Amino acid sequence: MEQGTREELISRLVRAIGSVTTAHPLRVAVDGPPASGKTTLADELGAVLRAQGRHVVRATIDDFLFPRAQRYRRGQYSAEGCYFDAHDHAALRRVLLDPLGPGGEGTFQHAVYDSDTDTPSSPPATTAPADAVLLFDGVFLLRPELIDRWDLRIFVSVPFEQTVARARERGAALAGSTADTVQIERSWRHRYIPAQQLYFATARPTEHADIIVHNEQLQQPGWEVLPH
Repeated sequence: MEQGTREELISRLVRAIGSVTTAHPLRVAVDGPPASGKTTLADELGAVLRAQGRHVVRATIDDFLFPRAQRYRRGQYSAEGCYFDAHDHAALRRVLLDPLGPGGEGTFQHAVYDSDTDTPSSPPATTAPADAVLLFDGVFLLRPELIDRWDLRIFVSVPFEQTVARARERGAALAGSTADTVQIERSWRHRYIPAQQLYFATARPTEHADIIVHNEQLQQPGWEVLPH
């Protein structure tokens, strides 16, 4: 494992992205548990790539959720519901990953769900150039339904207990309510962490990642480039 500054990590990942050659837009998964820092990492990568003149498409699994009634049909704290019922992988493949992949025409949609209204969404289609980079962040991205749709797979690793602490801090900063932080902790311990444990047991995401980022210390991260 290598370790360095935040800037060194970003530079290393940008070089990894630049080293992958495809005849279609490069589809990069930034996977990891909730509150691991994957969204921030994808945003940082996007900023550097754009500054280098690369066309970047940013998208997130949160825009490919099923409506709330389906996500929670097994109960608010069901780990199985979180893993099996939350995300519309078929739509993700159909409107985004396949159009940007081999044989695709490059015309895609970045979302199928509107979290503000809890309803399906259909934003205007956009066409990406062949040298574009899709930076897609989210949970459970290296599961069997999606694993072969990525050209580069990054997994952001943080101990589960640390994700709970980060979620509590983030919730308190946003809401300022002790009751809210109690609810966040309950959701993490009964739904999100058990769902991640189910994911690790069934899909073994770190075995399929190309790069694992150890993000416990945000300014002094570590990373492993895995031989595949």
